[in-house]
Amino acid sequence: MVQKKIGNILINKCLITNSKKLFKIIDLGIHPFADTFIGKNKLNLMEPVYPLQCFLCKESGSIQLKYFTDSFMRYNLYDYSYTSSNSKYSRSHWTDYFKKIIHKLNLEKKSRVLEIGSNDGYLLNKFYKKDFKVVGVDSSLLMTKISRKKGIRSFNSIFNFKFSNILKSKYSFFDLIIANNVLNHSNDPLNFIRGVRNLMHNNSTFVFELPYWYETVNTKRYDQVYHEHVTYFTIKFAKNLFNKCGMYISDVETNSYHGGSIRVYCKKKQKKYLESKIVKKMILKEEKKGLFDPKFYNSFMKKIENKRNVLLNKLLKIKNSGGTIIGIGAAAKGNTFLNYHKLDHSIISYVTDPSPYKKGKYTPLSRIPIVSDKIISKYRKVYGLMLSWNISKEIIKKLKKFNKNLIIIK
Repeated sequence: MVQKKIGNILINKCLITNSKKLFKIIDLGIHPFADTFIGKNKLNLMEPVYPLQCFLCKESGSIQLKYFTDSFMRYNLYDYSYTSSNSKYSRSHWTDYFKKIIHKLNLEKKSRVLEIGSNDGYLLNKFYKKDFKVVGVDSSLLMTKISRKKGIRSFNSIFNFKFSNILKSKYSFFDLIIANNVLNHSNDPLNFIRGVRNLMHNNSTFVFELPYWYETVNTKRYDQVYHEHVTYFTIKFAKNLFNKCGMYISDVETNSYHGGSIRVYCKKKQKKYLESKIVKKMILKEEKKGLFDPKFYNSFMKKIENKRNVLLNKLLKIKNSGGTIIGIGAAAKGNTFLNYHKLDHSIISYVTDPSPYKKGKYTPLSRIPIVSDKIISKYRKVYGLMLSWNISKEIIKKLKKFNKNLIIIK
């Protein structure tokens, strides 16, 4: 397959402070868009790939990609295939999220709710069914169409300050603005947050959730690094970002979603405001861990490189002995994993996934066919390489029904 590097922008400054004193902390090589799967009709086309590197600004706590890609291309060059309702685990998480937000913020019916990154509308539909006035924005045209079929007013756009003015002219202010696993996708987080603030009245709340960098590093889940994730959040970074935009963090919660996420509640600064005490506590914890020390990541990279080498030896032994290896779960994180390990169809026979938006397609760059979970029933003995580790228990339980002899590689 021909590789092609196009459209990346080299960023030499911190996205918050404009400081040019940045330190390279992560280098995973050359990667395609991770949250993309290739249809048969596009297998003959050249695929864009870019260096996947993270840099640190010690002053702001910003951890950001070095090479930024075009936002529109990331979600529309190929049909975007991730859906919020893609598993029982995900659906349960968003249902609990909805219930907790309603209770915590004491939202009244008819309140105006905006979801940025509304995806297939699964979460926003919860509000819609309870008679809230809802609006969704998503960068993927396909996901926007799916959301609209549920009766949700949805806009296909990259959210920024300019687009916030369009929403403001139509709907004025929103009582609640939510953005889950999307703020870290923005090429310009300052502009994003200023757009959010533009749509808030003095009592509005902005809530965002995304993977917590502390947990990503602590568990060595480097596969959550990919081009769609432009920034990697710590509370130090979040505090500095919101301070710059006239906002503050009123509360922080943690949960186990995506291997460890933070849910952050933010308000507009008034003459008197009280930042949550947990902010200072979590920043001290981050600093003690070494998250803002470039030297910490030297050890981190060596550990994941050693882990990669051990796994490759194990996979080659299985393959050389005639074993069949199947990847489990066509996930964005799985594509970072596959391409970092340089695994393709010569080693991994298939990747299984139940999603109708992924089956029949191929993994990006590695070009492994994506098939139904039922494929494992065709083998007397088969090895499974878990790519969707965040929902592994649910998947393994399901796959064992197809083939009790499935062996999960560890």
